[in-house]
Amino acid sequence: MIVFHNTVVTISRALRLWDPKVSSLTLACVILWSGSFSPASALTDAAQSIPRPYHGQALSEHPEYTRTSRYLTMSDGVDIAITIYQPSKRTQSTRNPTILHQTRYWRSIDYRWPLSLFIAKKPRGLMGVYATRFLANGYVWIDVDVRGSGASFGSRPYAYTPNEIHDGADIVEWIIRQPWSNGRVGALGVSYGGAAAEMLLVNKHSAVKAVAPLFSGYDLYPEIAFPGGIHLSWFTKTWTYINNQLDHNQLPFSSWITRMFVHGVSPVDKDGGHLLLASALTEHQANWSPHTQALGLTFRDDTPLSKAIPSIDHLSTQTYANEIADSGAAIYSYSGWFDGGYQLAAIKRHLRHNAAGNKLIVGPWDHGGKRNISPFNSGPSAFDHQGELLKFFDYHLQDIDTGIQEEAPIHYFTMGKEQWNASETWPPATPNFHYYLGSDHQLTTRHPEKDTATDLYVVNASVGTGRNSRWDALIGKPLDTPYADRHHNSNHMLFYTSRPLERAMEVTGHPLVTVYLSADTTDATVFAYLEDINETGTATYVTEGQLRALHRKILTSPKDYPNGIPYRTFTRQHASPLVPGKVTELTFDLLPTSYQFQQGHRIRLAIAGADKDHFAILPGKNPSLTIHRAPPYSSHLVLPVVD
Repeated sequence: MIVFHNTVVTISRALRLWDPKVSSLTLACVILWSGSFSPASALTDAAQSIPRPYHGQALSEHPEYTRTSRYLTMSDGVDIAITIYQPSKRTQSTRNPTILHQTRYWRSIDYRWPLSLFIAKKPRGLMGVYATRFLANGYVWIDVDVRGSGASFGSRPYAYTPNEIHDGADIVEWIIRQPWSNGRVGALGVSYGGAAAEMLLVNKHSAVKAVAPLFSGYDLYPEIAFPGGIHLSWFTKTWTYINNQLDHNQLPFSSWITRMFVHGVSPVDKDGGHLLLASALTEHQANWSPHTQALGLTFRDDTPLSKAIPSIDHLSTQTYANEIADSGAAIYSYSGWFDGGYQLAAIKRHLRHNAAGNKLIVGPWDHGGKRNISPFNSGPSAFDHQGELLKFFDYHLQDIDTGIQEEAPIHYFTMGKEQWNASETWPPATPNFHYYLGSDHQLTTRHPEKDTATDLYVVNASVGTGRNSRWDALIGKPLDTPYADRHHNSNHMLFYTSRPLERAMEVTGHPLVTVYLSADTTDATVFAYLEDINETGTATYVTEGQLRALHRKILTSPKDYPNGIPYRTFTRQHASPLVPGKVTELTFDLLPTSYQFQQGHRIRLAIAGADKDHFAILPGKNPSLTIHRAPPYSSHLVLPVVD
């Protein structure tokens, strides 16, 4: 029995990245007696009145539906694999709205017996939960393997090529010609699929009325590939590995045990001998390597190693913002405070696309929203994500009065208060509260006057943030204990800690750090972490930010950029190498958050020069950084505090 249990656990670890509904216990029950299990969820992040809960117009709690799959031929002759789910209880005169979900991560898995008896025909993975709920509310759901992935033909010279974007228009055109279509299409997806939903609007097809980019990027260079201008090398390397495994028809992180239960991606219905699938997989071998391309970049306007990619910006929906705005479709930007850097993406997207009807929500979630990461009561998320999206799409695709049009355009969750909030603007109007880096590693509210001391920090390249960070969540890893160990040796980081708070303090918005430093090198990376220290000295991570000194130059920000946040182009023309020994200002924002520090707790700012677990280490010797604390070089932390 021990051997059997270990086998099930090994299989589920590989499957859960791509099908989170499949737990170890679920697999065991399926194999032994076909049972199921759902752990009880904490109610801390469940919506009550803000935002207003919505349960939909469910036709059935357990919907019956038909499933078919086929190839659609695109306008350039490439065949794309799609799977269509339709509610069973419909007549010939019934016309349904359609949700289009385009993914790079297999639209469906081909399970071996006996798993194939139970889950082969169900919508797959995290999005399968959404599909089932939408089917129950009278929608047709379509899963698509984007070109060059899954069972689709074609190759991928890079993500979101013009051909891939145009495929969306071809698919929408096919949808609205079907006798079951009501002529209205919506799109949603998580991560890659979220950006694919937003890219669908580039086509400006009149049938696409609303999209929801969930937990996905907007401007990829500073959000996820090079936060602060520093290569997030762990992510690009890991994502490349995942893509390569999928393109070879293998589950990432799998073993021979996993392969006993999974064939690979599902072929379309009429490909019984898998000959078409085999041919499609052959074409995938020419796909690009994101990590290799990122290794050749320092500036966002550098030419990638592959001449097929115009620039890294062509992977970002921001590049097509004008076309997306001209589509006229409603956009729901959706993210979580621990969603890598994508909560900043969701905020910037909403600031750019803020027409009436567009929405923004940021909850206490990791990537995908599976878990509530609030340190005050973490656990499986109890928020009804599917109901919230139904509220949005029912209004735009079915003309149902869901009440969403009466709600504020922005909702965000404050950790510590464990409370949802509504706002008309982001960031909400808050006064800035200054903390200065003082003597004896204090964080003080008093502006230093005669303190001429400095703090010397020799960058320790062995410092990291472990394997339970916001960045690790980007590959689907659940953050059960995010940043569990924040008790670093003082030789590894610089720490500045405030006195105990006399009353609770809510920080909502974009914290800013200004560090005046002099270095013995021409470049350096600086990482800053905002932390909460309780009465017993236990440190809780709140948020973080980073900056490569080479990219420190601040320029005038565009109108759709968050108010008061330093704006950088990260281009070669604005590069500013350090002058060794010269005092230089580095001002940068931490990732936005909404967090309440409790009375009696202390605020801590931790400063490091590396994060070996996620970010590339600059070549050459480890810099020695002198942090200045005296006027006119008063290093400080600025917190947006809700009065």
